[in-house]
Amino acid sequence: MSNYNALINNLEELGLQSFKDCLDNYLDLIADGTKTALDALYEMTEKEMSFRQEQVVTGCVKVAHFPFLKEINEFDFNFQPSLDKKKIMDLITLRFLENNENVIFCGAPGVGKTNLAVSIGIAAAKKRNCVYFITFQDLINQLKKAASENRLENRVKFFCHYKLLIIDELGYQRMDMDSANLFFNLIAKRYEKTSTIITTNSPFSKWPDIFQEPVLTNALLDRLLHHCHVININGPSYRLKDQMQFLSDDT
Repeated sequence: MSNYNALINNLEELGLQSFKDCLDNYLDLIADGTKTALDALYEMTEKEMSFRQEQVVTGCVKVAHFPFLKEINEFDFNFQPSLDKKKIMDLITLRFLENNENVIFCGAPGVGKTNLAVSIGIAAAKKRNCVYFITFQDLINQLKKAASENRLENRVKFFCHYKLLIIDELGYQRMDMDSANLFFNLIAKRYEKTSTIITTNSPFSKWPDIFQEPVLTNALLDRLLHHCHVININGPSYRLKDQMQFLSDDT
């Protein structure tokens, strides 16, 4: 076996995929004098490190289970003038994550709450933070199932493992007492240790109706709002945006 083939085998064995893929090109550049061997080795290792960083980011984003991938540069702030763009961009810096603070997006369906939560989540995942996205109903279903199977503690630990937990669509239906207690216990476990983003279509004054227990609701809000950025979005629905544009063009 030639040294070249042995080198290719070694690169494959070491998992240096990017290094292997660009090897032939750099060998040609060295041969014709365009690159020195030192420069070629340096650039190939840089490419390998960039490739590995991209793999890590891709893995973090994939594990988060986002329903879609839309970053903050895709959000149309002009369509939602009630939003303070500076506040959103400050959240994108992830300072709130470093301080174990929460974020709650409040507003009617379709105003961009989930879009913004996902954008912040992607920004966090790209910085190698453990992020998980789940709807409120799926979260409750998983906790109730775990409780019925005597493995609730492990499931709560699973959700507490994530530096950022995004809970989408709180408030679409009332909770029974068991569900309300399960949710409170999870939030209490995460309190001041990790960050949670919640999207809701219900103002806080309506939460006692959702959880059907004023004392528990007050305790829940106390923990969620203690270190929290509350973003109220008052504006039109993005889902109606294209239809509104069509009607405007038609007139």
